[in-house]
This record gives sequence, structure tokens and C-alpha cells, in this order.
Amino acid sequence: MNAPHPQSALSDGRRLLEAPGATLGLPRLGSLAAAALLACATVRDAVADPPPIADARVETYKTVGDATLDLWIFEPAGAAGDRRPAIVFFFGGGWKGGTPRQFDPQCRHLAARGMVAITADYRVESRQHAKPVDCVADARSAVRWVRANADRLGIDADRIAAAGGSAGGHIAACTAFIAEFDDPGEDADVSARPDALVLFNPALVLAPLPDLELAADWFGARVPVDRLGTEPNRLSPAHHVARGGPPTIILHGRADALVPIVTAEAFARRMKEVGNRCELVGYDDQPHGFFNREPWRKRTLEDATTFLESLGWLAAEPADAPTAKPVPPGSDRDGPVPAIPLPR
Repeated sequence: MNAPHPQSALSDGRRLLEAPGATLGLPRLGSLAAAALLACATVRDAVADPPPIADARVETYKTVGDATLDLWIFEPAGAAGDRRPAIVFFFGGGWKGGTPRQFDPQCRHLAARGMVAITADYRVESRQHAKPVDCVADARSAVRWVRANADRLGIDADRIAAAGGSAGGHIAACTAFIAEFDDPGEDADVSARPDALVLFNPALVLAPLPDLELAADWFGARVPVDRLGTEPNRLSPAHHVARGGPPTIILHGRADALVPIVTAEAFARRMKEVGNRCELVGYDDQPHGFFNREPWRKRTLEDATTFLESLGWLAAEPADAPTAKPVPPGSDRDGPVPAIPLPR
């Protein structure tokens, strides 16, 4: 008898353990063995290269050592030569893992509305032993690559948004305010700064802020310097807010225990203090990562779409427009804000 392929066995373990009543009456596989296989499958998912994404065109935006970093591009219908707004999504996963497939539904929706929608890979700890400083460098590289290739891709180089969830929201926000960790070999004459931000429960405060009270074990306090690759304040978007920042929307669960909404409130206050547009939409009783499941995926996407319409990047849909087909799952307490120049 041929031995099963390891990946097949891992998938079988996942199905067995996740099935209803999985811990009861497994005929040939005990629950502990199934749990072990599920753990292996989880590790495999974390370290495996991102899977292919149907209906998207793939381009490589960066190569670092053995790592090839790709973008998956969803293109809207339209005449060649159009200059469309674009959005680049960065997945979450605590800078440790994750997959560009996370924002597949959002990309499909926004491409259907007329944007060039892109979901990006970037280096993470589990696959490339990367630190968050590397993740930020890659995010800036991705935005810079999109702008450098805007004419070829049919993109308006002055209407490029960065977006992401959790750690991906963190690095998206960093693209607007932190250039310190850019790769030195890139063309600094091409700006890596986005023209808008769409952030889903992002980590925006990685170091203490004046008069911002947080629990002793809050998210920023649990990420040591050696894990980040630098001092936390150097990688904390709230500490780098400056006048002229891009218009921003933050979509955040009010019951988020991992990244408390008060950190998003602090970031939003600092943005407004220097005259930047920043909208914070709170969702009652919702925890971290709520936007990944329905009905919240649809609701946050609707709010993000309304924000993009308000920028003039999308035309408002008429009230009698047909319902879109469902997409597949996939305070002033911060003190003065320093006047610091924005990066390119």
C-alpha cells in the first residue's frame, strides 16, 4: 500500500478535527493524533508560500535574497489607457504569517467598482525570518513599485491607497509616515507614500504616548525590541503623524482586546490636530479580526467604499443599482504633535 502524501494527511487531520463531533468516535485516528496533525497543518499554512489566486494577474515587485515577493492584481473592466485609482492591501498575521488571499473579496469588490485592486505578499517571520522593520520596508517597496509602473498598469499615480488589517494595517500606515527603513537600492525619486489609507483594526501605537492609559500587557508592551528590529517608537505610526498625511479611514471593533480601539482614537486625534482627515468607524461588541467574517466583512467594505467615493475615487452607485454578487470567502490627551516632514 502506498503511503499517503504528507500534505494529504495534514488536510485529513484538519478535516477530522474540525468536523462536528470530531473528538468523539474517530474510527482510526485518535483525537490527540488529529490535534497533532492540525497543529502541523497550521504550521504548514504559516510557512508555505502564498497559494495562487484565481482571476488575478501576478507580478513580482521585489526580490530579497531567496524571497520573491509578488502582487496579485485585479483589474477593472474598461478601455486600455484608462487611469484608475488603485489600492494595495497587506494581510494581517502579527508580522509572523498570513496570506494575500485574506483580501481577495475586498479586491474583487473594488475592482468591480472600477479600481485596480492589488493584494501583496511581504516577508514575515515564519517564511523568511523577517522582522517588522522588513515588513515595513516591503510595504513601502510595493507602493513605490505600483507608482513606478502606474502608466503600464493603467493606474493614476496620484490616487494610490494603502490598506491592510492588523499587522497589515500597521505596515500600510507606516507607508504614509515612516521612510527610515526603505531599501537603499530603490529609486527614492519615486514616492512610496500612498494617497489614502484604509485600515482594518490596525496596530497604530507601538510605544507609550503621553496621557494614553493602557493595560500593562497591551499589544505594544508585548513586542520586544529584538522582535521589532528597532525601538518601538521608530516603528509606531502614531509617533510619526505629520501635517499633509493622506486621508484615512480606520475600521475598528470596539471590543478589540488585542489592539484596543483607544489606540486608534489616539492616532485619529493626532491626525486631526495637524489638519489631516481621519475617520474612525467603531463597531460595537466586535473583537480583533471581526472584518474577516460576515456580516462585518460586507459592512466594513461598504464603509470603506463610501470613504473612497467621498474622495472622488469611485462614482457613487445609483440607489436602484442591482445587488452585487457575493464575493467568495477568502482626545486630546496625546499632547502636541511635532512638526516633522512627511517621507516621499
